[in-house]
Amino acid sequence: MSTAATPSNPGPHPAPHAPALTLPDNACDAHCHVFGPTSRYPYAPDRTFTPPEAPLADLRKLHALLGIRRAVIVQSAAHGADHASLVAALEEGEGRYRGVALIRPDTPAREVARLHAAGVRGTRLHFLPHLGPAPTPQAIAAITDLVRPYGWHLALHVTGAGLAEHEDFIRSIPLPLVIDHMGRVDLRQGLGSPAVTALRRLLDTGRTWVKLSGADRLATAPPAMTDSAALARLLTRTAPERVVWGTDFPHPNTHGFVPDDGDLTDLLADIAPSETARHRLLVDNPTECFDFPG
Repeated sequence: MSTAATPSNPGPHPAPHAPALTLPDNACDAHCHVFGPTSRYPYAPDRTFTPPEAPLADLRKLHALLGIRRAVIVQSAAHGADHASLVAALEEGEGRYRGVALIRPDTPAREVARLHAAGVRGTRLHFLPHLGPAPTPQAIAAITDLVRPYGWHLALHVTGAGLAEHEDFIRSIPLPLVIDHMGRVDLRQGLGSPAVTALRRLLDTGRTWVKLSGADRLATAPPAMTDSAALARLLTRTAPERVVWGTDFPHPNTHGFVPDDGDLTDLLADIAPSETARHRLLVDNPTECFDFPG
């Protein structure tokens, strides 16, 4: 494990450009993170990676550049079960931010209540080996029982192969589902792959949402992201009312290609070509999915 002084991955693009695309009022970045400052919000001792610091001030600066007013801040595994930095960000947002937590089976019920009052509306489960062991069915059941009284969703961070293999189990989870980063499908297999097909079937259930984030992670020939934009466009056509979009700033655990967030924003012109479609994607859908004020 890296020390706090030695980040294990690069930071975000140092000078993102302002997008050519003008976003609608109350546009939402539905997947982003804050890290540190570690002097106030230290990383978890058992973390599996060490990101560079990217405090809320950095996120707000980026959002001002991109034209984003609302955001869903996702608790990172680097901060573990300590939600202090997330709660502080939600308080500073004064209703403009929602949060996604990392709830464990042994999380006290009073902590879930506290996080809900702060603006958390979901909890995330990791199924990627580099972020630690995957939760067991028993752990998922316990977490579900903790958060169901508050109407939270369950965010699934899983690979496309995992979606295809565990589709039936995923369908059995009795909570609204949000699948991160377009299911991290392998686009070398094309848009007709079993993983993409499973992702679209889950969208068809009517209670699954997909985040059109991570275009840079899925792209097979970066810096071009045309293939991942094509997937996002396909998912938007499949269920235009159950897709949301996010930057994934500051792109943790990114190695090699680090995207310019202005480029990611301009991809929206291809993903949702009309102003009506972009308003739905960036305003209407996140308002419903994350319980923002109407």
